[in-house]
Amino acid sequence: MRQSTVPDLIPVLSPGKHRNARKGACFMEFASYLAGEKWSDQPRCTHPLLAGLARLVNDNVGDDTRSTMVEMVPRVVGLNDPDPRIYPAVCIRTATTALPLSPRAHQRALAVGLLACERWFDDTGTDVPPGMEDLIGNAFAQAPSAEQWARGFRRGLTTHPKHFARRAAPRIVLNSVDGVVRSVSTDSDRVLRGMLNDAIDDCERLISAGTSRPASRVPTS
Repeated sequence: MRQSTVPDLIPVLSPGKHRNARKGACFMEFASYLAGEKWSDQPRCTHPLLAGLARLVNDNVGDDTRSTMVEMVPRVVGLNDPDPRIYPAVCIRTATTALPLSPRAHQRALAVGLLACERWFDDTGTDVPPGMEDLIGNAFAQAPSAEQWARGFRRGLTTHPKHFARRAAPRIVLNSVDGVVRSVSTDSDRVLRGMLNDAIDDCERLISAGTSRPASRVPTS
């Protein structure tokens, strides 16, 4: 599906935005280069929510970890699809990774986000991707008080699917990364790199082999 590989001469991955490759590149700027697109940290070649996660991880890991992420960049080139399940799938991956590790305030926000993902699947009549329900169950088992609080908080609340994609999903991803960064009991670089890698895996599974085609097209804008 994607033929891009890492070239012999590559820009050094570094945090933030860059005008051109001579000044370095963030994860997604390098992806735009590999895709042959205009230099940008928001290239069309990658799903916007996954790209947002990649930018956050790029900016919140140390130089040593960031340098190991170069090999992951070609995987996001062409990793885009209108399948609406990608939004909740990325949210579930990030929030379930962060929930057990995050401070209490972040745990509550992440638990609310996971319940919003479950509600999205219910409201759209869309099947949850394989394994995602187990991820949610395992995360809640490690933060039962956050789940209990979130269920009380969300009782009766609804979120329109297009508002979920535009507003809720980016916030869930941001809270997930921030929760890991603020945790004092974990190797945040390792967790964040793994979070991005797993989210890429999830998107590849949804998009490849035609598995995204049966999903209903829920408006996202």
